[in-house]
Amino acid sequence: MRQNKIVTADEAVALIRPDDVVTTTGFVQSCIPEALHAALERRFVETGKPGNLTLIMTAGAGDSKGLGTGRFHHEGMLGRVIAANFGRMPKVAKAAQENRIRGYNLPQGVISQLYRACAAGQPGLFTKVGLHTYVDPRHGGGRVNTLTQDEIVKVVEVDGEEWLFYRATKIDVALIRGTCADPAGNLCMSKEALTLDNLAQATAARNNGGIVIAQVERVVEQGSIKPKDVRVPGILVDCVVVAEPEHHRMNYGVQHDPALAGEVRIPVGGLRKMPLDARKVIARRAAFELPPNGVVNLGVGAPEGISAVANEEGATPYITLTTEAGAVGGVLASGSSFGAATNADCIIDQNQMFDFYDGGGLDMTCLGMAECDEAGNVNTSRFGGRLNGCGGFINISQNARKVVFAGTFTSGGLETRIEDGKLRILKEGRARKFMAGVEQNTFSGPYAKERRQPVLYVTERCVFNLTQAGMELIEVAPGIDIGRDILAHMDFMPVIENPILMDRRIFADQPMELLADILNLNLHERVSYDKERNLLFVNLEGWQVRSKGDIDALRQVLETACLKAGQRVNSIVNHDGFRIGENLYDDYAEMIEYMSAYHYLTSTRYATSAFLRLKMQEALNRRGLAPHIFERRSEAHAFLDAAIRSAETRAAAE
Repeated sequence: MRQNKIVTADEAVALIRPDDVVTTTGFVQSCIPEALHAALERRFVETGKPGNLTLIMTAGAGDSKGLGTGRFHHEGMLGRVIAANFGRMPKVAKAAQENRIRGYNLPQGVISQLYRACAAGQPGLFTKVGLHTYVDPRHGGGRVNTLTQDEIVKVVEVDGEEWLFYRATKIDVALIRGTCADPAGNLCMSKEALTLDNLAQATAARNNGGIVIAQVERVVEQGSIKPKDVRVPGILVDCVVVAEPEHHRMNYGVQHDPALAGEVRIPVGGLRKMPLDARKVIARRAAFELPPNGVVNLGVGAPEGISAVANEEGATPYITLTTEAGAVGGVLASGSSFGAATNADCIIDQNQMFDFYDGGGLDMTCLGMAECDEAGNVNTSRFGGRLNGCGGFINISQNARKVVFAGTFTSGGLETRIEDGKLRILKEGRARKFMAGVEQNTFSGPYAKERRQPVLYVTERCVFNLTQAGMELIEVAPGIDIGRDILAHMDFMPVIENPILMDRRIFADQPMELLADILNLNLHERVSYDKERNLLFVNLEGWQVRSKGDIDALRQVLETACLKAGQRVNSIVNHDGFRIGENLYDDYAEMIEYMSAYHYLTSTRYATSAFLRLKMQEALNRRGLAPHIFERRSEAHAFLDAAIRSAETRAAAE
């Protein structure tokens, strides 16, 4: 006989015992089992039980004002917290900062994947995520205070490589959420924006002999849920609680949006356009880094604007945007709906998304930054007296093929104005972001350099690039004075060679033709041929190589121009302001080798950047090619003219 598992919220939470390890679902403000949280809080306030609970959670789940896991702040209710985000439960964070509870701040993807390890009876998780950050036991092991003594992270060596081992914590209670359930506890999630880790959490609790409590909005007839629509089978569920509508909102700002749930698809052309302010300037500049046909993750805050910019520019079909919560494709949502997507291609479980991220599936990520230092380290987890937490930042930033950090140059009262295509600083922010040293290391610049990971830092007034020489100032906004508006508000001196102006299109309130840039549609306009001198001039000033596909596009344009000339040509290339990731220099040198073998008589190039000249010389030398790269245009032309005269002299002598 099938058991009817439908109970009240109070009856369900009465099964939770003191000292239990409790995990709950939710992402930011979405998919939170609010009725269960409220019932558990009510029981503790009325009876003082259950106390000394361990709370395990992935992303923050609350409104930062007391809802969600913020309900668990009462003295004695929690004894330990293992979480990726503390910012959405500030009173719990304060208790941890004051040494009143033990706490660990671990990467979101690690916690998400640890649910599966618990479910499978494994001791923990091996991963490189967290190496050389504050999670590394050599730098704190993720412990948030001195009360927390136990080490749950270890450094281990496998085949000569360093890994981190995260110890799994067995789970006694899982609080999960679905849309509907049948009396046997089979759950569907048809009206949820995300599926998160419900299945893994339920399996982890069930296989440990614990209990699983599921919140739903309605109960349906036994057998009416199609088998493939069941996201958590009834064999894992002990109790089903039907929540009142106010406790089962899609998120705290939206009762229900069928487009976010994937029930309908809506036109996106009419989505509200962002006003042209500092936030949009940052999003626009970062959008120029989007890789064509690439997979991208966007963080909360300033990076969210990239989705709106891409939609404005018609670039969304050529970029697949994702969130760590599991949304793939569509237009990413913001505000209370952050983590979901309108017109998503699919929604996968959160732990599966982190499998994809950790394995290097992301072509690019754009994340926020609270602090940055001269080594390129970034802090988003603990600053200004706040314990915010890392969320998915460490997983994402360490494993993406390219990282763009985005945020205002200063914070706290910054006021700007954009007029006549220029940026004006009306009032400087009170807090500096570019420090001599970050308070906590959430991203390791030296580790990124060691792995040749391209890293960019985008603000409303300038752009920095992480190079082997340090943080280099590479772009400055029109209207900005380097000394007055940049250096005067930094605690360190960046490398300054020859910064160029940020693209003026960013500061004009009209379409930027971003799509043409992403797809290299106008690349042919950078190539011109002088028939009299048999000279091919290639103007790559300000152009950037985002991927090997960009190199292939350039090769095609150059080869077409050479074939049209009908003979081998002399070429000269302007590399001023040219940017290329260190991991792509060899591919670029291969393209030059190909053109030299089949189309060039003589080739030379110039760049004011000493670092670029050095890296290009190294790449060309490895292929046995003479670099012929100069600092000034006049030097490059003089070399080419001499080479042409020498060739003409030889031809005449023959």
